[in-house]
Amino acid sequence: MKVLFAASEVAPFIKTGGLGDVAFSLPKALVNAGVDCRVILPKYLDIPSYFKDHMNEIMTVNEFFSIEHLEYEGIQFYFVGNDEFFEREGIYGFEDDDSRFDLFCRSVLYFIDTADEFVPDIIHCNDWHTSLIPYIIKEKYQDSEKVKGIKTMLTIHNLKYQGVFDYGSVVANFLQIGIFYADRLTTVSRTYAEEIMTPEFGEGLEEVLLERRDFLTGITNGIDTDFYNPETDKDIFENFSSSNPAGKKKNKRELQRFLGLDKMEGVPLIAMVSRIDIDKGFDLVADIMKELMEMDVQFVLLGKGDRQYEDLFEEYSIMEPETVSSNIVFSTKLAKQIYAGADIFLMPSLYEACGISQLIALRYGTVPIVRDIGGLRDTVENYDAGTDSGTGFVFKEYNARELLDTIKKAVAVYRQKDSWERLVARAMGADNSWAVSSKMYMDIYRSMLK
Repeated sequence: MKVLFAASEVAPFIKTGGLGDVAFSLPKALVNAGVDCRVILPKYLDIPSYFKDHMNEIMTVNEFFSIEHLEYEGIQFYFVGNDEFFEREGIYGFEDDDSRFDLFCRSVLYFIDTADEFVPDIIHCNDWHTSLIPYIIKEKYQDSEKVKGIKTMLTIHNLKYQGVFDYGSVVANFLQIGIFYADRLTTVSRTYAEEIMTPEFGEGLEEVLLERRDFLTGITNGIDTDFYNPETDKDIFENFSSSNPAGKKKNKRELQRFLGLDKMEGVPLIAMVSRIDIDKGFDLVADIMKELMEMDVQFVLLGKGDRQYEDLFEEYSIMEPETVSSNIVFSTKLAKQIYAGADIFLMPSLYEACGISQLIALRYGTVPIVRDIGGLRDTVENYDAGTDSGTGFVFKEYNARELLDTIKKAVAVYRQKDSWERLVARAMGADNSWAVSSKMYMDIYRSMLK
């Protein structure tokens, strides 16, 4: 089985969010399962030079585009180059994004059709940036022996971003085109698959998705458990595991020291690692910060985004430097140190297609507090003291009071040493690898080729 995974961002080359993680870790899992899965993405200016220096050019089409190749961690990657469209800082948010990703989609298919390199059975498209590929195959390549038989899957990672462009007499919605033309549709959790067919979460495409519901499947994302592994992670202060958890306490002490927080014994350290945005629940957290600071807790934030909230949390860190640390940066290393050192992970999202942060937090024994929504519902089991079960704390309504009450509940359990240790062990024992999800993708691939 041959699969070409097309995405606008792929870690570690270029990443702005969860799509970048998935676009590396899912192909890696598929390759490990025996699928000939390769990945194609634009060759952006911001890709580090130590990757670019090892790329080999496969083809150049006049000054239209080029294709370069790189093998990395056993995966074959292809990069579409174009100086006009991709040799600029940043990857999204330009006025010509329609032209940029239209070129990317057309280049992918031209490459397959003309180069003696790789002809996939399936092209796995991701979000609106690649959504024209199913359309172009069915409308432009029906005379191509190489391309016309290729099946397409489109995965929706975030329905809010659709690639809508107004051309005066007509408005083009790239994602809607992909939803209509793709052979199969997936999204990144079971609950989100149901949610996007409702007016509340459908972002105006609920009717289109309802029409294609028989071809839509929700498959919950996993994480790369080799990269996120507290037993071997070289970025954290000390390795640990569920069977040998002592190192987690060392990570907390060292994180407190590094961030300038008081090394308070028995005080829970609450963390957020996130894009700073209202969609991630920062309005709720802002509403309760004063009351949170009156509790016997510490708080650490890592991320960038909305300037209003950046400034607010920076102010708190200045006012309360011994208990609040605000880090308005992107840092993979510091993120992992926070996952490893914190006690509680806060993720009160307005909506969440899947979410990866809560999966990483579970892996590192940092107990998540999440809202009962989307992929958060599918991946975090609410704590039940009566049955001594659960992997985190779940609240239902998008409400600051309910969030604060849930934090207080979590802190109360934290004070119960034995109960908390069992909760942490269950969190770390949750299987959030790609093992199950990659098999589900493979099953769908096989059904597409029958």
